[in-house]
Amino acid sequence: MLKDPELLSLLLTRKPQHSLAQPFYTDPGIYDSELRNIWAREWIFAASAAEIPKTGNYVTVQIGAYSVIVVRGADGEVRAFHNSCRHRGSRICSSAKGSSPKLVCPYHQWTYELDGRLLWARDMGPDFDAAKHGLKPVHARVAAGMVFICLAEAAPAFDGVKAAADRYTAPHRMDEMKVAFQSTITENGNWKLVLENNRECYHCSGSHPALCRTFDDDPDLVGGEDSIGSPAGAAHVERCEAAGLPSKYLLDPNEQWRLVRIPFVGDAVSYTMDGKQAVKKLIPGMPFANAGSLLFFHYPNTWNHFLSDHVLNFRVLPVSPTETQVTTTWLVHKDAVEGEDYDIQRLTEVWEATNDEDRRVVEENQLGINTPAYEPGPYSARQESGVIQFIDWYTKAMQKALTGRNLIAAE
Repeated sequence: MLKDPELLSLLLTRKPQHSLAQPFYTDPGIYDSELRNIWAREWIFAASAAEIPKTGNYVTVQIGAYSVIVVRGADGEVRAFHNSCRHRGSRICSSAKGSSPKLVCPYHQWTYELDGRLLWARDMGPDFDAAKHGLKPVHARVAAGMVFICLAEAAPAFDGVKAAADRYTAPHRMDEMKVAFQSTITENGNWKLVLENNRECYHCSGSHPALCRTFDDDPDLVGGEDSIGSPAGAAHVERCEAAGLPSKYLLDPNEQWRLVRIPFVGDAVSYTMDGKQAVKKLIPGMPFANAGSLLFFHYPNTWNHFLSDHVLNFRVLPVSPTETQVTTTWLVHKDAVEGEDYDIQRLTEVWEATNDEDRRVVEENQLGINTPAYEPGPYSARQESGVIQFIDWYTKAMQKALTGRNLIAAE
């Protein structure tokens, strides 16, 4: 079990544009350091805001040892709190999601308002000050219809990503969406392998027959400079921008998040087996069906697809050094009627298949890394530039957390 100084040494001696050394994917000490230095410090995608549309709706999120409640208040605001009663520490909400007019601890019925204030605690004596025993807050912000939380005492800046994500997703009417379906799977692989797999389509043609019917695996399509490396990508961006859809490639200066709108294959307009709409009615505000997919990632734990007829949110949460939970949420406009405007199987079958295929890929990757023969191999600069970018972000984030400053890895 490696300690932070040993981890820092590995970070500083890693070979650029190569996969990471074996301990990064297996070692409990490195995993613990990541929980402390990334997952407890960065903004983490917790839930789609559409999961908690009404007062008292809540979801719970587990990030390492932290349990967090995300709840919709009576004033419409989304807030987050540590899921620990201020009496003797019992979890207040044990379900993954639910609804309650107040947050009530099941142990001794201490009762909290949805804004975290302690309202009632029985027989605590005349000197007890309820105002000092409210739920401990967790930073919470909503961007692109997605709730992000930060466990740190002082959260990193969020205004930049919020402004960009809200502007790009405005035509998708995220405040008018509802949850059509949600699935959660556990992949027996390190969380970074899940992100690495997502950040390239080098594997797509050999692994994702359903997805590749509509998703173009051209590595130039989502490159920098407004997808200038792909004529089809550049033309699509220009067409969408002219129609009022923000689409140009936009990368955070720290490379933690990115937005870009890309076209589907041929005449396809959605992630379906025949490429046609999954939802009969377009999202109000979308000018045409073939707007492609607006791609939005935010490290360390989410990638997303915003289409003309529906939206897909993906959430990654670490479970152990070699286990990762992946949740996919399909969102449709609130006026769309199941069985009339969309069919659940048709809406979900492409990504249900793709998620399972990715699970198998990640698990085989983990098993291969576990072998003593594993050593870091070179990335393809053309096909895996996104993986290189993610690993560079990860190593810089960990180095800064461990040292308080940015360092440069050995060449």
